[in-house]
Amino acid sequence: MDVRRAVLVVVDVQAGFINDHSRIVVSGIVDLVRAWQSAGLPVVVAQFRNPAGSPYEVITGWTKLRSADERALAPELEPLASGAVAVIEKTGSSILTSEFEELVRTAGWTDIVLCGIDTDSCVYDSAVATYQHGYRPWLVTDACASSGGAQFHDAALMLARRNIGATQLISSNDLLAWIRDTVEVA
Repeated sequence: MDVRRAVLVVVDVQAGFINDHSRIVVSGIVDLVRAWQSAGLPVVVAQFRNPAGSPYEVITGWTKLRSADERALAPELEPLASGAVAVIEKTGSSILTSEFEELVRTAGWTDIVLCGIDTDSCVYDSAVATYQHGYRPWLVTDACASSGGAQFHDAALMLARRNIGATQLISSNDLLAWIRDTVEVA
């Protein structure tokens, strides 16, 4: 990973996705964001919104993440979002919106470091989409969770190992070490 050409993307750490299964990663994500920002590295925060008539509603009947309360960032993350390069609202699972892709091109980012909720949906879909567009995705495995439970998180990581490569799955400790090494070298 070239940390100097990387962006940390915090995916959907929102009240509507936080429950007993996913709450366990919020403090770790906040720690990563603090370390990343302290090193002067860019952060993008993604927020999901589920509009009326979306495929989520029409096909599966899922109507959550519509109210402001459900869409709100985790309170611990909210103050750090003001230091983000961008907060991107998305209505699909992937972060790869036209706004995000323009940011990536303009900034020259090559490495997309992903953490957040849900590993088996928005985080995984973002990793695959960025991979398919020629960027190098990294999944911070212990800074992702699924609101559906550990079995969904584990299944997504298994698919990620196969579809984007086992070397693209990293721990928070590895990422923090890369940040420290980059800051010390600079």
